[in-house]
Amino acid sequence: MEIHQLRYFSAVARHGTFTRASEVEHVSQPSLSQQILKLEAELGSRLFDRLTRSAKLTVFGKAFLPKAERILRELEEAKTELLEMAGEEKGDVVVGVIPTIAAYLLPRMLTGFARRHPLVKVRVIEEITPLLLERLHQGTIDMAIVALPIPGSELSNLELFEEQFHAVLPEKHPLAREKQIKLADLNNEPFLLLKEGHCFRDSVIVACRQSKVEPAIAFESGQFATILAMVSAGMGVSAVPAMAVQPQPGCRFVPIAGKRNTRKVGIIRLRHHFETRAQRVLVEDMRETCKAG
Repeated sequence: MEIHQLRYFSAVARHGTFTRASEVEHVSQPSLSQQILKLEAELGSRLFDRLTRSAKLTVFGKAFLPKAERILRELEEAKTELLEMAGEEKGDVVVGVIPTIAAYLLPRMLTGFARRHPLVKVRVIEEITPLLLERLHQGTIDMAIVALPIPGSELSNLELFEEQFHAVLPEKHPLAREKQIKLADLNNEPFLLLKEGHCFRDSVIVACRQSKVEPAIAFESGQFATILAMVSAGMGVSAVPAMAVQPQPGCRFVPIAGKRNTRKVGIIRLRHHFETRAQRVLVEDMRETCKAG
């Protein structure tokens, strides 16, 4: 089994076609296909179902993929450790982030970082928290930006900031002009929330129940943009974190009073994961950016 075979296998799994994988890996398609056939022969199992225009992982391929990616990551870490010994501030960092943070925080955070540290390449993967935790344990991401706390003795939690929840109301709602409201004021209102799996949904439901409010969920979506459009149309009310408060036609954002109606945002990492110089620089830069507001 050769490292380049694992790399080719991972590329086909990631891109879904032998053609695209060969382009990314800068190798001819026949050569790439031949190497994967050799890998399958050595493993004694077919890794892909080869369709007309795509390649789908078999059950064996799905089982082998995280192991192959872990080997590739560990090899990359070994190379990076040598660069660390040489004192070079360079390398790749893979960051996971939940959808309710990605669009609002990362553009500002990473644009400045890229200017200050041009030799550090940051790749971002957007997923819900459970899937990011899986990737963290598999070693396919180095860290994740999520809502804290995340339990687990194997994880380290680093808080970046805390932000308030805001109610989202149709502009003609009776409470739309208030400077601040309580969640109890929204009792019996139809709620428009994120789908299950999004941790912000869970945070809103917990906050409601702590205020003796049982939200009547009238609509669910995977994106704030859809929810805001529905609120604008007068279909109900919702809640968003402070970072998502942006001008939206037909909507009013009103801060929700109460110390419990907030969320903490931070970085989680595996305690035993080797932290490279590039990762340390990125974490410190994110902390400073958040402190500066």
